[in-house]
Amino acid sequence: MEKITLKAEKRIETGKGAARSLRRQGLLPAVLYIGSGSTPIKLNRKEIVKLMSSGTAERTLITMELKNNGGTTEHLSLIKDYAVDPVRNELLHVDFMEISMEKKIKITIPIIITKEPIGIKKGGIMQQILREMQIECLPTSFPDKIELDASALEIGHSLHVSDIAVPEGIKLMSDSHAVIVTVSAPAVEEVAPVAAAPVEGAPAEPELIKKAKTKEETAEEEAKPQKEQKAKEK
Repeated sequence: MEKITLKAEKRIETGKGAARSLRRQGLLPAVLYIGSGSTPIKLNRKEIVKLMSSGTAERTLITMELKNNGGTTEHLSLIKDYAVDPVRNELLHVDFMEISMEKKIKITIPIIITKEPIGIKKGGIMQQILREMQIECLPTSFPDKIELDASALEIGHSLHVSDIAVPEGIKLMSDSHAVIVTVSAPAVEEVAPVAAAPVEGAPAEPELIKKAKTKEETAEEEAKPQKEQKAKEK
């Protein structure tokens, strides 16, 4: 579990214009949620960007040293949410949430598959279905990651949430039947049947060709019933 200290000041300026002005000064607008209330704050942009780029920001325990009215108070907190400019990929805003060391919290941590499944060596294909999981525990107990040994996994078999062994005090919030990783058999590509080549010398099937009738043939066919009728009368 990572632990860092950040210095912040209470922020009087609000609105988009004020936020842009703060960012030009090398500061970042943020909010610290304390209980049911919230406090606008500002902090050094470089420090928070460095934390966010570490890959563990949302699982880092932060001691927020908040300067307010000439005094400083400390608030143990976690990153709750953040906003990034979708075009420039620039960090715009961060929300922090104060926590208690005696109260359990819910946090999402990554699932890391360790050791290659034996099924892969037999031609199988590994698929990791679940890559992170929410857990509940005290702030002093949550791990940076969950490691799952998949070395014994054969083709056609899976590992589920129920297969994870966690230390006492940590509760897994996902469905125990949820699949984490599976090894499936390789897909077999179907080959289209090849049409048999015609035997040399075999007679070709006759083609039906409809010949256009001439005017004389058409007139003769139309007159034929009349000729037959006259012959009967005679």
